Amino acid sequence: MIFYIIIQAFMIYRFMLIGYILLSWIPAAQDSAVGRFLVAVCEPYLGIFRRFIPPIGMIDISPIVAILALSFIQEGLLKVLSYIIY
Repeated sequence: MIFYIIIQAFMIYRFMLIGYILLSWIPAAQDSAVGRFLVAVCEPYLGIFRRFIPPIGMIDISPIVAILALSFIQEGLLKVLSYIIY
């Protein structure tokens, strides 16, 4: 049960990151209620990666790295919990 909750929470956050990335292409969309919510939730996490990964021209690859890191964190957390529980 705990594994299912963790997987679902990471999946929801991953979808929120993708939504934030898509909304960044439409500047006026970030002024909406959903846009402000996604900025408040996603920007602190993405800001960590933006400090270390500069944009390449006009392309910001930090969200890609952030999503990959989120997948690694999820797998690591599930492995640690499986060792603790079982």
